[in-house]
Amino acid sequence: MKKKPLRAIYHGLRHEHAPGKLETLAKLRDDFEIVAAVDDLSSTTPTWHAEPPTGAGLRLVSAKEAFAMPDIDVVFVETANGDLIDAAMPWAERGVAMHLDKPTGETREPFRRIVELCRSRNVPLQMGYMFRCNPAVQFCQQVVRDGLLGEIVHAEADMNFKAWDPAYAEYVSSFKAGVFYNLACHDIDLLVPMMKGDLVRATLSVGDAPGDPPGSRTRCAAMLEWPESTAFLRVCSHVPQGMRRRLRVEGSNGTLELQPIECFSGKPLKVVLHIAKAAGPYVAGLHEFEFGPQTDRYAGLFLELAAIVRGEKPNPVELYDHDLKVHDTCLRACGLNS
Repeated sequence: MKKKPLRAIYHGLRHEHAPGKLETLAKLRDDFEIVAAVDDLSSTTPTWHAEPPTGAGLRLVSAKEAFAMPDIDVVFVETANGDLIDAAMPWAERGVAMHLDKPTGETREPFRRIVELCRSRNVPLQMGYMFRCNPAVQFCQQVVRDGLLGEIVHAEADMNFKAWDPAYAEYVSSFKAGVFYNLACHDIDLLVPMMKGDLVRATLSVGDAPGDPPGSRTRCAAMLEWPESTAFLRVCSHVPQGMRRRLRVEGSNGTLELQPIECFSGKPLKVVLHIAKAAGPYVAGLHEFEFGPQTDRYAGLFLELAAIVRGEKPNPVELYDHDLKVHDTCLRACGLNS
């Protein structure tokens, strides 16, 4: 029997990920029917995209009209970063399953309230951290969980890329931690489960990439310290060769490296693992693993959400605490401790 598509609201069109996610949802018409899109194109909240989507082919409505629609199964919140939490709150209060894009705000309590509202009703809340369904990242996290690297000592992660549009510098300058606030949350999401305990200390460096105006905040790095490990995160919007994003994790029994973290050129993702002593199914030495070429960044996330909303998979309730910990870690890493 063919499944009925989930009725969805696409709340906002101004997030950087909005165009790509619309393209993905267009391929998943058996799973989602976008009933309407909330028109936020006139918002003055800082945002950036070379070609903002117009919502062509979608029914554009106001937020009030969207909230009045009955039988909505899921909402995708894709408005500008500064509007995400305000836009998401009424949907959380209503108890609608949600895909909420990042980041989760520059203060603590609003996002915490959203999480607790969803937790209290067992409502699915899926954050838009785009590496979660990346098979190479999942493999790296499993290696750490299985203890193959021993005790984690240090990690390095880059979210560098090349922004050709000068307007990008103006956009990220609106955040206290600049481009780090905008992008490092993806790395923090995947690193937090690898580290024991809570963050002890964070030291952030914020500067301007070469050629950008003073105050652009497009060249950032942070050292994060846990009780037994450290991580060094870098984000710069002017790195040669376009998007150069990598992950390296070092432990008492070995290292692993994934570079690049994602790739859509048709080449497979590769993880290089080196272990000093045999662990799990692997002998000591160097191991290389290939994962098939990526064709879509978001489809895995959306299909997982559809399965959860339909009751085909349990709601991953452990993510409520995880998402709060990621949010708190992001705030501290960005020097935002309110």
